[in-house]
Amino acid sequence: MPNTRLSLANVSRREAARVTRILRNEFASGIAVMAAALLGFLAANSPLAGAYMDVRDFRIGPEALNLNLSLGTWAADGLLAVFFFMVGLELKREFVTGALSKFTTAIVPVAAALGGVALPALIYLAFTFGTEAAHGWAIPAATDIAFAVAILGLIAPRIPTALRIFLLTLAVVDDLIAISIIAIFYTSGVQFTFLALALVPLALYAFLARRFAVWFADHRWAAWAILLPLGIVVWALVHESGVHATIAGVVLAFTVPVVTRTRKRAQQAIEAHHESSRESLDLAHLFGYRFGPLSSGFAVPVFAFFAAGVAVGGENRFPFDPIAFGIIAGLVIGKTVGISATTWAILRFTRAELGGDASWREVIGVAALGGIGFTVSLLIADLSFTDPADADTARLAVMVASLIAAAVAAALLVRKPRARTTHLD
Repeated sequence: MPNTRLSLANVSRREAARVTRILRNEFASGIAVMAAALLGFLAANSPLAGAYMDVRDFRIGPEALNLNLSLGTWAADGLLAVFFFMVGLELKREFVTGALSKFTTAIVPVAAALGGVALPALIYLAFTFGTEAAHGWAIPAATDIAFAVAILGLIAPRIPTALRIFLLTLAVVDDLIAISIIAIFYTSGVQFTFLALALVPLALYAFLARRFAVWFADHRWAAWAILLPLGIVVWALVHESGVHATIAGVVLAFTVPVVTRTRKRAQQAIEAHHESSRESLDLAHLFGYRFGPLSSGFAVPVFAFFAAGVAVGGENRFPFDPIAFGIIAGLVIGKTVGISATTWAILRFTRAELGGDASWREVIGVAALGGIGFTVSLLIADLSFTDPADADTARLAVMVASLIAAAVAAALLVRKPRARTTHLD
């Protein structure tokens, strides 16, 4: 039998180019998120703190529909649904045409993501087991891909392509796991009547997106005028059901077709949008391109602005609290060890390989970047605690841990090893 090796290096040039484009977009998004979070943190710790809190707590929306929410809640439940819609689009593309569509390219990052979720959760539970704080076990399990890619672009812009693909694929799987955790463990009192009602506009959304994919590709306004209102109805019904409303964004994204067989008219639309294939139309890619700026330039930065607004020395118990210890140790140590150790085990005991000119130092550095758990970790922190002091402690711990993880990654990646005699074969 031929000597077959499983490798991320076998990813096509087209896939590598696609990943490069995604990473550029995530880099810009990460910079915007960091800037917004810094502004929110400074506002909460300045003479403007009172005005900042008033804005964050200002309530707006129809009371009759149970949507009279604070602006901070609208950012977490509403705007982040846009972010999760983008995550869902990328997840579907990865499963259909990307690195996750083949076992040979998925095995290493999928295993690494699982290790990078399990160990941080166990470390957190080691600090909080037997207390109510244990409910936050999933906080250190998430990785913020935009933040991580922004740091990677700043400290190691010439890192091997195989490791870039590894980081992106790992983070995509990490997002899928985080979405599943939120849906399963951070949902209570589900009202199935509203979930059943949500299936009606969802089915109509899916039918229109698939049946008229070419038309939506040709007419940029159509998705805003037709699909967006349907999506809002789905979101509102999911919100009313008790399931966290951001899950609606993922479900809606999964209905958008990645590959649609087309005729001559569609081929012209493909060429207009610089698609390389003349036989298929990737509507998920087009939606990602069109709606990406709404997510990365507005939705996530606004959420970060409100979520990062924690007053140092307020009611929180940071850093002398098991919550803080568990989150920081989970993100900084758990992510780094969990990802790198699982990667080592897969490479050691299977025929898998990462490929490229990657050293173990670089792999551990990329694993450390997994400890940047900003956006989703902050969301789970809000969902985990009813005590505002606990939630503030968790948010501060997430921010501090993310900075430490970035510093560890920089120490490993900024200076390249003098010799590269050991590769990951």
